[in-house]
Formats: sequence, C-alpha cells, structure tokens
Amino acid sequence: MGGPMKEKHILHPVGVIHSPYKTKDAAPIQGIFRSDVTGWVEVFAKYAEGLRDIEMFSHLYLIYLLDRAGPVELVRPTLLDDTPHGIFSSRHPARPNYLGINIVRLTKREFNRLEVSGLDIIDKTPLIDIKPYVPRFDSFPDAGEGWFTGKQDRAKPAGRE
Repeated sequence: MGGPMKEKHILHPVGVIHSPYKTKDAAPIQGIFRSDVTGWVEVFAKYAEGLRDIEMFSHLYLIYLLDRAGPVELVRPTLLDDTPHGIFSSRHPARPNYLGINIVRLTKREFNRLEVSGLDIIDKTPLIDIKPYVPRFDSFPDAGEGWFTGKQDRAKPAGRE
C-alpha cells in the first residue's frame, strides 16, 4: 500500500452510511442543524478489525462519496448564500472528487455497526473512511469563517443542492 502520488486513484468503500434522509432535499445543510437525528454506519466485515478502540471517541469524521451530487461547477451559489463562491471555499457537494465529510457523535458500537447522530448524509451513501475527531488536534476556536461570517441558517433554496 501507499507509494508515490499517481495520476489516478481508485477508492473502495469500507462501508455504507444509513440515515433517515432518502433524498437530497430531505438532508440538512449541515449535520449540526439536526444533531438529534440518528443513523448508523455499517463497516464491511473485512474492515471491522479496524474499528478497535473507536468507542473510546465521542465524535468521528465520516468521509464519504457524494454519489448523488450534481455536475461539478467550480463557481456557483451555495445553500447559505446566493452569491457564487469557488467550490474550494464552500461545502457544496458537486466537487471534483465528490468527497464529503461529516462530524458525527458516536453513541454506540456493536461489532461493525456504529450508531451515530448529527448526520447530513443521504441514506445508503458509500463510506470511504472514518477518522476520530480529536479536539486537541481538530478544534480551532479562533478560526475565521470567511464568507460564512454573518450568514444566517436558512432552508435550502428550491432546486439547489
């Protein structure tokens, strides 16, 4: 495994994310807006050994494939702003590599099944990786919000993902 950077990489799902959201319209803009919503992550049995000690963490990063996102546009309006922004300065799902990330609360583990809350992911989304959220490494209270500063939470604009 590993090696020098190659032009093409093939990602293989390590599991499937299950949530109550059956469509893009049903899913929240960010999981923090629906922190009470629960779902579960099924890690494929052949990767279950990699979950050792995961229950010691309260929160996890789920890295997943945005398999139902629309076409990539490098500059576009977002869900929280009608002004177009660059794809790399937004969290828009139609990205060049269609990778998403969600921080969730781990509430329970049963072998290869992780019960989580705070999802913003559509049901049956392919899971690419899991990483523990470690506040000492991952929390930057003085971080700037860029153009998100002052933007109010709102319902998803119609026809926009």
